[in-house]
Amino acid sequence: MKYNNHQLRDYSTLFSRNEVLSWSKMDFTSINFKIERYDANWFKSNKATYLDYLKFVYSVLARNYQNEYIFKNEFLNEWLLSELGEDNSKIISEFRIGKSVADLAMFNGHSKIFEIKTEFDSDIRLPVQLENYKKVFNQIFIIIPECKISIYEKYDNAVGLITFNSKKDNSFNLHRQASINLEIDPMALMSILHTNEYKSIVRNHFGYLPVLTSFNQYKICSEMINEIPKIELNKLFIAQIKKRGPGNALSSRYYKEFNQLFLALKMNRTERNKMIDLLKTQLQH
Repeated sequence: MKYNNHQLRDYSTLFSRNEVLSWSKMDFTSINFKIERYDANWFKSNKATYLDYLKFVYSVLARNYQNEYIFKNEFLNEWLLSELGEDNSKIISEFRIGKSVADLAMFNGHSKIFEIKTEFDSDIRLPVQLENYKKVFNQIFIIIPECKISIYEKYDNAVGLITFNSKKDNSFNLHRQASINLEIDPMALMSILHTNEYKSIVRNHFGYLPVLTSFNQYKICSEMINEIPKIELNKLFIAQIKKRGPGNALSSRYYKEFNQLFLALKMNRTERNKMIDLLKTQLQH
C-alpha cells in the first residue's frame, strides 16, 4: 500500500512527548482520529489495542518515512542495545554541550556522541556542533542516509560515519571509524557537570574537598579540575555521568518501537510498564 507524505507526517506525531502525556491520562483522542481518518478498515478487521495500532503505525513509518524519531529509535535498537551489555553502560538522549544538543550520547569505556542527520536535515550547523562535541567526547559519529555520504565525507576524518539504508537487512553500517580523542577540555566539562558531580570529581581525585561556599565553589573546583591529568579526568567524568538518572528501561524485544520515548522521557522500568499497560486498552472507536 502507498502512503502520501501528509499521512506519514500525521502518523509520526503519535510518537511524541505530548502524546505520552495524553496516554497517561487515558486520552487517546489523537490515535482515534488517525484510525477514523486513515485506518477504519484496519480497525474493523482487528480486535486490537492501542498498543497494536501504534506498532502497526510504527511499521509503516519504518518502511516509508525515516524521520528523526524512526532514525533514532532504529539506531538504538539495531546498534546501541548490543553495547548495553557492557558493564554500567549509559545512554542519554539529547545531551547538551554548550549551545549544541547531541541526539544520543553513550558512556561505557569511552564517551561517544551520535549526531543524526536525516534526509530532511541540513548540515549548516554541523561544524559548530562538531567543534563543541570535540571538547568533551572521546568519539564522534554522524549517522546519515546512505545516499548522503558524499556530503558528509568532507568533514574531519576523525569523525566517524554510520550509514542508514532501511532497504538493507543490516540497516546501519559503519562507513568510517571515529578516532579516539582523550584531550578533553576541563572548562567545557565544567559547563556540563552538575555541582555535586564536579565536587565528587575533586574529592575522588584529590582525596578531599576544600572548604567551599556557594560563591566560590565553582571557581575553586574548576581550578582543581584543571590540574587533573586529562586521561584521569576523562575516566572520572564518564564515571559521574553514568550515575545520572534512572537505570536502563529500554526494551530489547516486545516494545522496541517506543525505546526512544522511554529514553527521552527518562522513564524507569515501573513508568515504562505503566505506559504499556495503559496502551493495552482495547480500541474504543
